[in-house]
Amino acid sequence: MTSLTVEARRDRILVVDDELINRKVLEGLLKAHGLDCVSAESGPTALQLLDKSIDLVLLDIMMPGMDGFAVARAIREVPEFADLPIVMVTALSAKEDRLKAVQAGANDFVAKPIDATELGVRMASLLRMKKYHSEVKEYQLHLEQMVTEKTSALRSALADLERARQATVQAHMETIHKLSAAAEYKDEDTASHIMRMSRYCAVIAKGHGLDEEQVDLILNSSPMHDIGKMGIPDAILLKPGKLTEDEWLVMRRHTLIGASILRGGSSKYLDAGAEIALSHHEKWDGTGYPNGLSGHEIPLSGRICALADVFDALTTRRPYKQALSNERSLEIMAAGRGQHFDPDLYDVFIANYDLVLEIQRSYQEE
Repeated sequence: MTSLTVEARRDRILVVDDELINRKVLEGLLKAHGLDCVSAESGPTALQLLDKSIDLVLLDIMMPGMDGFAVARAIREVPEFADLPIVMVTALSAKEDRLKAVQAGANDFVAKPIDATELGVRMASLLRMKKYHSEVKEYQLHLEQMVTEKTSALRSALADLERARQATVQAHMETIHKLSAAAEYKDEDTASHIMRMSRYCAVIAKGHGLDEEQVDLILNSSPMHDIGKMGIPDAILLKPGKLTEDEWLVMRRHTLIGASILRGGSSKYLDAGAEIALSHHEKWDGTGYPNGLSGHEIPLSGRICALADVFDALTTRRPYKQALSNERSLEIMAAGRGQHFDPDLYDVFIANYDLVLEIQRSYQEE
């Protein structure tokens, strides 16, 4: 098998001098050091020849028209040549001339007449420095590309994760609403009741000043308020007439059953649902059930749900009653301000009554 080797690229030097003899001498010296060479007789020609293949510039200062100072400044104005080594080849020795050359962008000086050894040493040092700078830039570019690629991959992964999270939350919410609907259907209510009641709760929660996360929690937890009715016998739950005292004691247990069903899970919505299920029949004056809590002893979510649930219950047909008008329902609820209902939350409900009516119209009975 024949092995192929690739010859390493030789450094390329741009020689700029208006004197032909000087260019020829420098070309000979450069070739002796194993360097490639391209030459220009003037500043404008040098700038035309300048490209990324040039590794170092040997630049005469004293040239007609555009002198070496002007050429150096023009080179430095191009960002890609900011690190290109420039060696001034000059007979000038005054301090101010050397300072001017440095200000123009020169890296080093070689005095005429040129010493071949000195020129070789100075160029070798500058070429090593340029190679180092080039490697640093390439490594930096490589790192930037890696960061860009990794950032893009991370953003894509985060987007996928967010989509998966949203799908999980959506599935979780659908499960909660289906579970809530199961209890409501048994009670001869419809899904419309859940939609109305939960949105009434959200209106009150937002009007009360709760933040977006808390409003969302109440919106999606309140549908589970009557889930405990699944444990109430149909003979009692669906009885068209007035319940006996014993039957009423059984019916009131739906709050405890609901809390028991929902409590102890890993979901914040189930935890909030358990709180609402247990407390939404408590009354501000302490005459409610199951624990006879009063005032701010009743969880805020339960107090909010009490208002929403009673309004929807009054305005909706049930097995044991006909639906009341909104006007008559408000009269009844007004009498319960400070007794059945938290007075502040009742006032929020009334202040947002227009939104309540919009919800009522949007989710009519099916």
